[in-house]
Amino acid sequence: MTRATGALLGLALGDALGYPTEFDNIPSLDRTHGGWRTLPLAEPARISDDTQMTLAVARALWRTEAQFGPEPFAQQLRAEYVGWLNHPENNRAPGMTCLRACRELEAHPEQPWQQASQLGSKGCGANMRVAPLGLLRSLTIDQLDGAAQLQAALTHGHPTGLAASVLTALTVRLLAEGTAPARLPDQLRGYALASRTRYRADWLGDLADRARARSGEAFIAEGWDECLGMLDRLAAALAAPDREADPCLATGEGWIAEEAFATGLLCFLLFPDDPVAAIRRAAYSGGDSDSIACLTGAFAGAFHGAAAWPADWVERIEHRDELRGFGAHWDQA
Repeated sequence: MTRATGALLGLALGDALGYPTEFDNIPSLDRTHGGWRTLPLAEPARISDDTQMTLAVARALWRTEAQFGPEPFAQQLRAEYVGWLNHPENNRAPGMTCLRACRELEAHPEQPWQQASQLGSKGCGANMRVAPLGLLRSLTIDQLDGAAQLQAALTHGHPTGLAASVLTALTVRLLAEGTAPARLPDQLRGYALASRTRYRADWLGDLADRARARSGEAFIAEGWDECLGMLDRLAAALAAPDREADPCLATGEGWIAEEAFATGLLCFLLFPDDPVAAIRRAAYSGGDSDSIACLTGAFAGAFHGAAAWPADWVERIEHRDELRGFGAHWDQA
């Protein structure tokens, strides 16, 4: 089954659906579109920085598969992030934290990457791009966990951004493995509880010391505790599901990592058998609609595969050949 291809195409389609609606509100969207169920995909279907940076992570992962580990992956991520910074198409409302950190990575190549990390930021840039790590089946869960935190920490050094990135990549992995959607919240909670005080010095180095945390364990526990609180909000929303309400009212507007994760997952779980409805609902929201919808698309595509997406939509999306190429590579791995 083409689950990796489905995840990457779904991510880009959700991003392209949500890019035109970002910074808008529901009353305005209602006046323009008349309801979320008929939200159209723009022509051309332009992606935002979310898909651009996902491709940066995908390239770094592909180029280090044969020698995968903290140092090779960090070096390649650094190169890919700086390449994104200087690309002429980096004009799709990029996040300020990503820009600041990438400028630091470029300006001081002799310094460790931890020097560039924006320690106070847990913006959704930490996890909007992490999906590829859930698609390479040869990675152990331990590698997925460490690498998800690393790819976030190069720009977003707040522990909640790290923990939310792990949950996002793990959700993609579980869905690609065929885990029933209804089982996800309990499995994710169990993983968060088990990981609560596990500081990944092997992947993060002295990041916690630079953040002046009492200890690595205390540093990462803050992030997992915030994510556990967000899982509580997700559970409450699923206990009384409202498919017509703005999902941001239940789990947050998605500007920060744990909210983007939870709201993206909520939209998928509200429509687990209708991927197109899921990304439309995510994009038709009052928050960071492109980031929320790109995560929803990654989750839905990982579960349903490439056939989930309308063929005419796929043919209109930017970077479709590169997305298909990575997807085919990881589907066949």
